[in-house]
Amino acid sequence: MSSSDRTCCGVVEEARTRARTRRANKPQPWIALKFAVGLTLALIAYTSYVYVGIFCKDMIVKNENALGSLTTGIVFLVIFSFLLLVTLWSYFAVVTTSPGYPADFIEKTDLERPGEPPAHAQQPATFNDTRGNNVPVTHPAVPAATKQDRVYHPTLHYQGTSTPGEAHIVDVPAHLESVHVPGPAPHPHPPHENFADPNVDASSAMFARRPSTTPVLTPEYRFCNRDRIIKPPRTHHCRACGTCVLKYDHHCPWVGHCVGAYNHKFFVNFVQWASILSFWMFATVLGLNIKSRTRPSAPALNPQYIVLLAQTALFGLFCFIMFLTQVQLIMLNQTTVESLGFRSMQEREHDNLAHMHRWYQYGAKKRTRRRWDKEWGRIGKEGNLWWLESRRANWESVMGKNVWWWFLPVGHGLDGMNFPTNPRFDKEGRWRRRREWPSDLR
Repeated sequence: MSSSDRTCCGVVEEARTRARTRRANKPQPWIALKFAVGLTLALIAYTSYVYVGIFCKDMIVKNENALGSLTTGIVFLVIFSFLLLVTLWSYFAVVTTSPGYPADFIEKTDLERPGEPPAHAQQPATFNDTRGNNVPVTHPAVPAATKQDRVYHPTLHYQGTSTPGEAHIVDVPAHLESVHVPGPAPHPHPPHENFADPNVDASSAMFARRPSTTPVLTPEYRFCNRDRIIKPPRTHHCRACGTCVLKYDHHCPWVGHCVGAYNHKFFVNFVQWASILSFWMFATVLGLNIKSRTRPSAPALNPQYIVLLAQTALFGLFCFIMFLTQVQLIMLNQTTVESLGFRSMQEREHDNLAHMHRWYQYGAKKRTRRRWDKEWGRIGKEGNLWWLESRRANWESVMGKNVWWWFLPVGHGLDGMNFPTNPRFDKEGRWRRRREWPSDLR
């Protein structure tokens, strides 16, 4: 390949890289963010028309195509109206409530990693790709919190875990590039060193549990290079919205923005009632259609019932899975993006156990994991910076202490700025060994 061809390929590759970076830094247009909201409302409107205007109406006016009696039609209509009202109420609350944008009330600042050379002093680097092209690599000057953000591929040598500084998690399948999970940054004085224990052999120490030594609570690791603010704890930058979000859970296109500190509760209420409404329509329409087939003069099957059954089954199943996922994460006091860090740590430990023991040594693996839990505590519970000591306390921190608030879209969201931390962590947010915990927690 000639030198001119290599240069041409390098220019094309660089242009592609710049285009990807430009698209990543640019938030989605308003019409793209709100399109799914209109689609959701259209879906609700159509299914409501079929259920009320055809299914219930035929029974109430005693049409020959009716699948049930007058009483059945009235009862079904009343129950449907109540479920639809609460579902729309919840949807209105989550769509119109901002998740919380710290850039609106936190003053911008400039922050650089101590001892890091300025951007103009950094020399450009190059690398040779698989085709032999000399491709330039640029190193933008970014603060510590965003410089460590990168797509993480779990490996045996990666022994840390931390929450992402920037993420784009949606409640629909996304590409790998959409999820950024940062790795641990080096710390001058790592507090956890398994090799310091003389009772642990070299093989066990090599594959021991090593939580992240990243001081995630320090300002350097909470700085957002795009909004130029020091983010409050649990805040992450959303690429789709183009700004930081308080207690970022995920970006949901179906509500037109992110799910965060202020509207997380309303999102849970919505998927809860939406799944109940969908299953109610599915069960009643399917049940009466099956029952009517047993009659000798059964009416012809309306094609719109088939469409309704398909839509309510898919939408109800989707919302129900989302509801169960959110309940599980809230009881662990984790957001969707934070759970990725715990999941990656569990995967690394699984790989470590596979290197330490043979595949059939289930008892040995269980004992090793129990030994790690005895030394550190459980991943996701004692090892969760935001664990509040009980599932009930975690649940009430989001859904409120009033039981009625758990089911209705009322109340208020979280403060979003301040969160109590787990005393098993140090003041900079690093997980400590059990012997370093407060005496009443050991």
